[in-house]
Amino acid sequence: MCRACGAAAPADAHFCPSCGKILPLPRQADYYAFFGLPRHLTLDPADLERKFRSLSRQFHPDFFYNATVAERRASLERSSYLNDAYRALKPPASRVANLLELEGVLTAADRSESGQTKQAPPELLEEVFALNEELDEVRALKSAGVSEQQWQPRLRAAAVPIERKRDEHERDLEALAVRWDGLADRPTADPERVAVLAALRARVLERNYITNLLATIDREAGAGMTAPAGAPRH
Repeated sequence: MCRACGAAAPADAHFCPSCGKILPLPRQADYYAFFGLPRHLTLDPADLERKFRSLSRQFHPDFFYNATVAERRASLERSSYLNDAYRALKPPASRVANLLELEGVLTAADRSESGQTKQAPPELLEEVFALNEELDEVRALKSAGVSEQQWQPRLRAAAVPIERKRDEHERDLEALAVRWDGLADRPTADPERVAVLAALRARVLERNYITNLLATIDREAGAGMTAPAGAPRH
């Protein structure tokens, strides 16, 4: 509802269609609706940028300097939410995670470090086992005082199969994104739609695990003679 004139307004409207005043941010806003975009995973970056800049100008607090307290508050709320929405939808990885949260199949805990599973995904068991063995050997070399030139190449080699898995997951996600865009408008309970969402969720969690593995290798490579905590073990 518009606080200035009391008229009803669509949930995705930014300004009252009756009096033109800026509207308060609705409680159930989502980033896609805020930009007036369908819930698709393939977005035109240039179009998103144009919408962002246009809305930035419309919401800028300078335009509401002499407005009512409610309008100034709405301007600040919408400006802040716009920045959050742009940061969430611009990177493809963040966009996928945000969509899955909107669809109710991914929680904030899933995306946080504390919520990430300690169990290696079945598709990564072989790579995780080999990596943990190599890390144990590298740490033993460090403890024995072996020069960095001897163990650093082993870490770089250990990263190769993990990076290959990461690239495979990126290709899978791209293909799933195209499939999702063709199913997004189907009913929520549509079996194919549900299956694609489940596949997207699995790929996102696996990618998070892969990212952690590569971060472990980076930490080990930069730790010199100090042995940090090990990679996640299955």
